[in-house]
Amino acid sequence: MQAQRKYEEFLAEAAVINDLGKAAALLSWDQDTYMPEGGSQGRGHQMATLDSIRHARLTSARMADLLSALEAAELPADGVEAATVREARRAYERATRLPSRLVEELARQSSSARLAWVRAREADDFGLFEPELARMVELKREEADAVGFETERYDALLDEYEPGATVAEVRRIFGRLREEQVALLAEIGDSSVKLSDAPLLLGFPPAEQAAYVASLAAAVGYDFGRGRLDETIHPFAESMGLNDVRITTRYDHGNLATALFGTLHEVGHALYEQGIDPAFSRTPLAHAAGLGVHESQSRLWENLVGRSLAFWQGSYPKLQSAFEPRLRDVPLAAFHQAINVARPSLVRIEADEVSYNLHILVRFELETALLDGDLAVKDLPAAWNDRYRDYLGVVPTSDLQGCLQDIHWSVGLFGYFPTYALGNLMSVQLFEAAERHVGDLEGAIRAGDFAPLLSWLRKNVHRHGNRYSPAELLERATGARLDAGPYLDYLRAKFGGLYQLSPARTGA
Repeated sequence: MQAQRKYEEFLAEAAVINDLGKAAALLSWDQDTYMPEGGSQGRGHQMATLDSIRHARLTSARMADLLSALEAAELPADGVEAATVREARRAYERATRLPSRLVEELARQSSSARLAWVRAREADDFGLFEPELARMVELKREEADAVGFETERYDALLDEYEPGATVAEVRRIFGRLREEQVALLAEIGDSSVKLSDAPLLLGFPPAEQAAYVASLAAAVGYDFGRGRLDETIHPFAESMGLNDVRITTRYDHGNLATALFGTLHEVGHALYEQGIDPAFSRTPLAHAAGLGVHESQSRLWENLVGRSLAFWQGSYPKLQSAFEPRLRDVPLAAFHQAINVARPSLVRIEADEVSYNLHILVRFELETALLDGDLAVKDLPAAWNDRYRDYLGVVPTSDLQGCLQDIHWSVGLFGYFPTYALGNLMSVQLFEAAERHVGDLEGAIRAGDFAPLLSWLRKNVHRHGNRYSPAELLERATGARLDAGPYLDYLRAKFGGLYQLSPARTGA
């Protein structure tokens, strides 16, 4: 009885901490959608205040006492209560190592740097962003040192986004991806088959795109009764609670793919958040197991579903009707080829499946170098360009195409980028597991029935929230540990067929 009372007290305190975090998330969403530019400084103070209060509640003596009492009660190790306490302890330990001053300063710097990043993009001038980024790097170094690490500073930041992952493990996996994906991209470049993305470049009014992608989001399962879709510079999904999960997208009149697949990507994130067990609401379990798992959902719906032939065999007539007469005379085969053109590109969010991970490798290597002091912030544009030349064979001609394209570093998300590539690997393992258990998954997708896939993901991924570690969740769902092999095999089979590559060269 005593343990039950303590647990209820703990949940009440955890709910307040959760609410403070979600209030900050709402302010962040507003800053990236509707807030006037003049509100930036005030918003920075508001975010800092909320983060400071949340940090104080999370690291309070009361929370420490509640956690110690519940740990002494020896709750069943495999139960929800023990998992909830474990995750609260993990958050407590990390937060207690960060001084309040640093928490507030990071919040203020995030707001300031984000505005500088927007202005630098508008002017296509990295120099406008450089001092703000330099200060953010200093603060993230301080954060990593305060949290602590065994071997590399980056481990302390990576663990926040992908619990249990290490730089050493990521480097090992990325080494294989670099070798095999650079080679596959070169084979595609040498192929006599040349696919065209011309059907995507016919000019599509943003208003028409907005109507279509909203219907597409609803069709695959996004609940607009618990979310909304808005426009922003850099698409994202934000959860203000399990019943308020919002997504954004970007419309490009000259390229339909930007909104089409950007929306599907964010829908994948939102489906995860909307599918977490309602019993976990306002508790430490009410979020994803890790951002690699989160990315597995966005990449699964964007690529394994959205870029598949089966999907468009069912959905293409609706797309043609929505953009009449532009796509009237474009055959399904030509459209499917257009959305799967593989060629080196400069912009990550517009990259094809073959080259996408290479974009992540560039960012991973550069941010580890920035944190370690091996790369000065002023030298970032040149270092960025060098790696794009080495890995993708292309070189940005402007800062906008280069190191200013992502929002992540401006808001302090160092350690985040590897989760995109890890999510790619997980997406194929999860999709193949769903195929084994659901049956004719391709047939259901072709028929426009996404419920079987979504139901399987709800049962095996979404509903668990943060109850299991990323590694444990993946193994429970697929029966296997994280492995680059299935993803690389998928790429070889799909693009080997599209580009008619030699089976001996592609491994098909």
